Amino acid sequence: MNLKKIFFSILLTIIFIEKSHAVISDALFMTIGDKAVTQSDIVAEIKTILILNNESYSQDKRDQLHKIAVNSIIKRKVKEIEIGRNNFFNYNPIDLEDEIKRLAQNLNINVDTLKNICSSNDLDFARIEHNIKVDLAWNSLIFQIYKDKLTINPDEIDEQLKSIENKNEIIEYLISEIITEPVENDKVDSTITELKKKIKIEGFENVAKKLSISETAVKGGDLGWVNENAIARKIKREIINTPMGEISSPILLPEGILIFKVRNKRKVETKLNLETKKNELVKMEKIKILNMHSLSHYDKVRRSVSIKFLQ
Repeated sequence: MNLKKIFFSILLTIIFIEKSHAVISDALFMTIGDKAVTQSDIVAEIKTILILNNESYSQDKRDQLHKIAVNSIIKRKVKEIEIGRNNFFNYNPIDLEDEIKRLAQNLNINVDTLKNICSSNDLDFARIEHNIKVDLAWNSLIFQIYKDKLTINPDEIDEQLKSIENKNEIIEYLISEIITEPVENDKVDSTITELKKKIKIEGFENVAKKLSISETAVKGGDLGWVNENAIARKIKREIINTPMGEISSPILLPEGILIFKVRNKRKVETKLNLETKKNELVKMEKIKILNMHSLSHYDKVRRSVSIKFLQ
């Protein structure tokens, strides 16, 4: 990781922005339900995005970063409102520690270095911890609400198990995603055409940051390396048939329009016994179902929350 880029590019440019806008840095920018968001909250969110994605600030990215930061804050505040409504701010402290470690590892640094980078850029690390806590509490809430709907078809699991029981290696795909909001049936084709046009002109990552409703939007749609067994059958067919470096055919879901970019693939040795493989398949299937309910539930809550922009 290029620490010099983080310390100097982000530090100098964003602090310059804050100083040049000192008069309005704490002005109210918007309200989300009963929650207020200030200009300084937006700046802090931009810093968080840049640091966690190892990116530097530049004027040509200003508007894009601002939009990403606003969307990110809206999503978090909507989740906070729903968590508060249900009085369910529960999370596992061990999961919090693991997620902080994962963020640092993604940048090839340790947690202390990550904290130092935040401190050097006048970003309170507690903000990052809070963001993680909200996501963990949201996931726990979704599980609590929909746990009775986590029905797994044992025949499908057994079928998947048969297809991999004699395999000593599995394929993993390095993929990114864009999930758009649902559209009317008569607007699907035009929406897909416009989406592909934007991807061609602006790049997959930039479009994901701007338009995707998935949690991965802030990372440009990056899903990382995904085990082939963790991919739903319908989606897996599209990924297998998509050449590396290309985007998949659009997949219509109840949650919206899904497009993947297949960035790479690799074979990984596996030595798990059948029982362990079966447990993994069941776990991954439950995660897929929960993710579906999470998107659907968020969309329903988001529609009920009033958002007012004051700037």
